[in-house]
Amino acid sequence: MSNKHPVVAVTGSSGAGTTTVKVAFEHIFVRNGINPVIVEGDSFHRYDRAAMKEAIEEYAAKDQNLSHFGPDANRFDKIEELFKQYGENGTGQKRYYLHSPEEAAEHNERLGTDLGAGQFTPWEDISEGSDLLFYEGLHGGVVTETENVAKYVDLLIGVVPLVNLEWIQKIFRDNAQRGYSAEAIVDTILRRMPDYVHHITPQFSRTDINFQRVPTVDTSNPFIARDIPTPDESFVVIRFRDPAKFDVDFPYLLSMIDGSFMSRRNSIVVPGGKMGFAMEIILAPIIDRMMAGRNG
Repeated sequence: MSNKHPVVAVTGSSGAGTTTVKVAFEHIFVRNGINPVIVEGDSFHRYDRAAMKEAIEEYAAKDQNLSHFGPDANRFDKIEELFKQYGENGTGQKRYYLHSPEEAAEHNERLGTDLGAGQFTPWEDISEGSDLLFYEGLHGGVVTETENVAKYVDLLIGVVPLVNLEWIQKIFRDNAQRGYSAEAIVDTILRRMPDYVHHITPQFSRTDINFQRVPTVDTSNPFIARDIPTPDESFVVIRFRDPAKFDVDFPYLLSMIDGSFMSRRNSIVVPGGKMGFAMEIILAPIIDRMMAGRNG
């Protein structure tokens, strides 16, 4: 944990709402003139796209599962190393996973490389003079027998839908964007399940604040759903592990967010369409205090 060089981590799987919280933080950073180091969780995968496909086949031949949710396919040690080093002196190394040809072209021009989509850029030193490190990915609060990433995080945010909603989002995304068949997507979900249970869900017990989207429509069979529930067909449950840690003013939040209510002493429920707004008014004061502590 660090006052001078704080680490903020958002953990949650793709489609869970991590983009919404990332945008909320971007707004806060711009308004407050904060210079963050942005780190993507995908950059800590152990294998590039082609190597991952081969590794999955090798594991399957041994009747074993391999997924991006688990330790065998990731460099948890590198995440821990970066968070620890940044917290101590504001330095460290990062790289980029190139999701698309457009990203590859951008970084090739910057680095003078000839990389393609699905590959990693070389490790490089992060820029000097940053105000905080912002991580967004799958493993911002992961803990194993040998690594403890959560130990070095000053603010840990979890973003997770109900599991059936997460599956619906994955099925639609993988089919529409990647052309995967329904059978292939279900196989992937089943292959990932042990790692999801052991390495993803435990993180949400360590988060300082958790945002969970809960649909108000029937998602009991995600494999036959015809569409993804919209934000207006959802509520978001916001749970604070220790409200006193951040001086959470629940009456203020209830007055600011129309349609919100308290469900437990440490939980507030807001309409799904208010998720981004709720994130900003909750997180902005916390980041303000972080910056004040850094400069104090």
